Amino acid sequence: MTGAVFQPELIELMRSVLEEATAMLPEAKRTSTIKADIASEILACAAKGERDPIVLRSVALSAAVDCTRYSHDISEDRRAV
Repeated sequence: MTGAVFQPELIELMRSVLEEATAMLPEAKRTSTIKADIASEILACAAKGERDPIVLRSVALSAAVDCTRYSHDISEDRRAV
């Protein structure tokens, strides 16, 4: 991802996806560390060319769910994208 340049529209899309994904987490898990992990996944996916907000949100939520220390706190209905 080094040297990636994102257009303003994509930056806005990624910001929106990050906010949506973070809002789906339990409030206690909406820490800056978790938000940074999610943002990193969104950035990596966007750097590979992904622009679909549903896919980006899925990647973001998978990053949070895949980490076992968070997955038990996210209800099954909130895991569905």
